[in-house]
Amino acid sequence: MLATGSIQRHCPAALSSALQLLLPDWLQQRLMINGQTRVVDLGAGTGKFTRLLLPLTDRLTAVEPVDAMRQEFAKCVPGIEVLAGTAQAIPLPAASADVVLCAQAFHWFANAQALAEIHRVLTPGGRLGLVWNVRDESVDWVAAITRIISPYEGDTPRFHTGQWRTAFDGSGFSAPELTCFAHSHLGSAETVIMDRILSVSFIASLAPADKAEVTRQLRELIQTHPALRGQETIAFPYQTQAYLCQRLG
Repeated sequence: MLATGSIQRHCPAALSSALQLLLPDWLQQRLMINGQTRVVDLGAGTGKFTRLLLPLTDRLTAVEPVDAMRQEFAKCVPGIEVLAGTAQAIPLPAASADVVLCAQAFHWFANAQALAEIHRVLTPGGRLGLVWNVRDESVDWVAAITRIISPYEGDTPRFHTGQWRTAFDGSGFSAPELTCFAHSHLGSAETVIMDRILSVSFIASLAPADKAEVTRQLRELIQTHPALRGQETIAFPYQTQAYLCQRLG
């Protein structure tokens, strides 16, 4: 999760290739979204993912609990209703949605109460889509970045721990079915590594000494790793992991 003040600056560059080029086919073919599909973007934030959905359906509603995010959403996605609500209290009638989507959000509310509420809002046979954009740690220098920052995570809910999956035990949904898209964020080391990593929420909120140590280690990695040293442009590898869950019952 990025610090709130940096969302506008970083989300488009980090997510655009996957969201704009790769995901629409998945949304249409696997989640069966068409022009009349009733779609809820749950935990919509400032509307980056919502904007991807605009060409796909005319029946779109966003739900976001944070006032500042909803205000930014209204600027970014004018004309789309954004409701104040949480995953545990979605302000919509029962069986009022064909698809619920959670982009970069589900790990924050992965519990039985949230899934029961999503189940309530979905029609029988409705679809729940979960989307995360994650660093591709099969690349050694990306794995090294994770080793630098992981000690500072604390108990912040994180997608990569996999704890979110346990919410689906007896949840009234099918097991999450994964489709994975590989893509890259191109730019200078300052942009794709330093700015991006230092804007992750748990890093941005560190004490000055800890943040300085993370900065030092990242710069040392950039200056010493053969794939990074002296490179004007770096392709930072990402995966977009998209999960389909079918409502049962």
